[in-house]
Amino acid sequence: MSVMDNEAPLHGSHRDNHTHRDVNGGWLRPAVFGAMDGLVSNLALMTGVAGGAVDRQTIVITGLAGLAAGAFSMAAGEYTSVASQRELVQAELDVERRELRKFPKDEMAELADLYVSRGVDPDLAREVAAQLSKDPEQALEIHAREELGVDPDDLPSPTVAAVSSFGSFALGALLPVLPYLLGATVLWPAVLVALLGLFACGALVSRVTARTWWYSGLRQLLLGGTAAALTYGLGTLFGATV
Repeated sequence: MSVMDNEAPLHGSHRDNHTHRDVNGGWLRPAVFGAMDGLVSNLALMTGVAGGAVDRQTIVITGLAGLAAGAFSMAAGEYTSVASQRELVQAELDVERRELRKFPKDEMAELADLYVSRGVDPDLAREVAAQLSKDPEQALEIHAREELGVDPDDLPSPTVAAVSSFGSFALGALLPVLPYLLGATVLWPAVLVALLGLFACGALVSRVTARTWWYSGLRQLLLGGTAAALTYGLGTLFGATV
C-alpha cells in the first residue's frame, strides 16, 4: 500500500488544473524578443530615414535591408549565445559525472546534507540519497538540478533559438515595410500598422505572463512609439543639416 492510499484523494479541480506552462523551452524568449526587436528597430530605422525627407524607394530599400540584416544578426547571435550556454552546462555536467564516478560516497553524503539543510530528518535524508544514487544517470540528473539548477534532459536548442529568432524578427520587421510594398507613399500607414503590431504582440505575450493583455500591449506600444518618434526627430534634424 502506498502512502497516498492512506491520505484523502486529491481535489478534482487541483488534479485537473495543476499544470504549468513550459518555462525552460528555448523558443519563447528568442521568438518574443525577435518579434519586438524587428518591429521596433525597423520602424525606428524607417522613421529615421523618412524624417530626412527621402523618397519612397529609399525608405523601402532601407526597410528591407534592415529586415534582412536584423534577422540574420539575431539568428547568429541567438545560436552562438544558446550554443555557448549549452556547452558550458555540458562541461559542468561532465565534471559532475566524473565526481560521481570517482567519489560516489562523498557525492551521496553531499546530497544527504542538502536534504538535511532543507529540513529532512538526517536518517531519512541519508536513506533517500542512497536510493537515488543507485542509478548513476538519475544521480547525475538530481545533482544537476540541485547544484546547477538545470535539467540535463531539457537544455535549450541553439537551432530552435536561431530559427525562432530569425522568423519572428523577419515577421516583425516586415510590418512597417508592408504598407509601402502595397503602394503607400507616406509614412503614417507604416507607423499605424507597426504600432498595432506592437500592441498585438504585447497582448499575445500576456498569455504566458502574469500581466493583463492591455497592460502588456500598451507597454510595447509606448516603447515602440517612443523609439520611432525619437528617431524621426533625429532624422529630421540630420536631414536639415546634412
